[in-house]
Amino acid sequence: MILTAQYLTRTALALAFLLGALLQAAAFETQARAAYVIDHETGTVLLDKNADTPLPPASMSKLMTLNMLFEALQDGRVGMETEFRVSAKAAAMGGSKMFVREGERVAVADLIPGIIVQSGNDACVVVAEGLAGTEEAFARLMNERAEALGMTGSHFANSSGWPHPTQRMTAKDLVFLARRMIDSFPEYYGYFAEEEFTWAEIAQRNRNPLLGLGIGADGLKTGHTQEAGYGLVGSAKLGDRRVVFLVTGLDSERARAEESERIVNWSFRQFSKRKLADAGQEFARAPVWMGEKRSVSLVTETAIEALVPALVRGEIQGQVVFTGPVEAPVAKGQRIGEMRVDLPEIEDLSIPLVAGEDVARAGFVTRLRTAAEVLFTRYLGAAGS
Repeated sequence: MILTAQYLTRTALALAFLLGALLQAAAFETQARAAYVIDHETGTVLLDKNADTPLPPASMSKLMTLNMLFEALQDGRVGMETEFRVSAKAAAMGGSKMFVREGERVAVADLIPGIIVQSGNDACVVVAEGLAGTEEAFARLMNERAEALGMTGSHFANSSGWPHPTQRMTAKDLVFLARRMIDSFPEYYGYFAEEEFTWAEIAQRNRNPLLGLGIGADGLKTGHTQEAGYGLVGSAKLGDRRVVFLVTGLDSERARAEESERIVNWSFRQFSKRKLADAGQEFARAPVWMGEKRSVSLVTETAIEALVPALVRGEIQGQVVFTGPVEAPVAKGQRIGEMRVDLPEIEDLSIPLVAGEDVARAGFVTRLRTAAEVLFTRYLGAAGS
């Protein structure tokens, strides 16, 4: 790493630095109406196309129904053995079905794969009525929970994703839910990788086209309606990296499968994790006001790894920025500023910088001398003008 510094003003310091090896990753071009790709561990956004636009989510909105069910399981309101009665409304649902029958009682342990693997609209209504009494009441609870989770681009009118003019979700909200499935409900996430489930002697295969391809795919949910087109919110893991993504608005099952596979391969092969700094590495020194030392080192608190384009050949520009001079006393570990790193094709990185040492407040004589120096400098400046 090569460093060069430039003093800008009395209150800020910028440090330009070079990191070896950058050839910008080829931008991913997609025919999807909306697409969003995140590196799960770092949270780095690799692709964003219309990710804030509310769109019809089709069956991908079943992730919110599952979120409500998994939360009820985690806090003990229901158990895997809990049985919900199938209403006439649930049994009459069209589209993709689990094929539950009116009047029978179905355990939560069966409804989960009925929703995930078979994409059962009927199973969603059974869960909605079992948790809230009616699907309408459940939809209100979905909206309240979405707001609490910060899903500002979503509105739910039903539990299944059945076409409705107000049933809308953004790509960002769907990817947020997918990541929540992975992080908050690890005990249930394995259901998303099940390739087949049988109910009422009817075996159905998981509609996720990426499962079984050997590319690390292990979830999550497909969706299709005439209005929404074909979509998939998915995830794949390779080594210590996981990507979570959404594509939607494609015109065929084949296009959905091919585009999703391309995104997974691109995400793993065009980006890699790189170590940018060791823990405690110094990047600048900040001037200290009224301290026993005239400056304090600015260091990284922990080792810094970042996701960068894999074939890096060239420069990445960055700046160390802080407000200064820093007033003494300064405590080791005190947050002073940040290093801003410009990464090609993906969002910039902000790295916190802390004081690498203690700097005590200066004694009376030193403070008096410093004050005199400031006054003298101001006098000379005024005289020169």
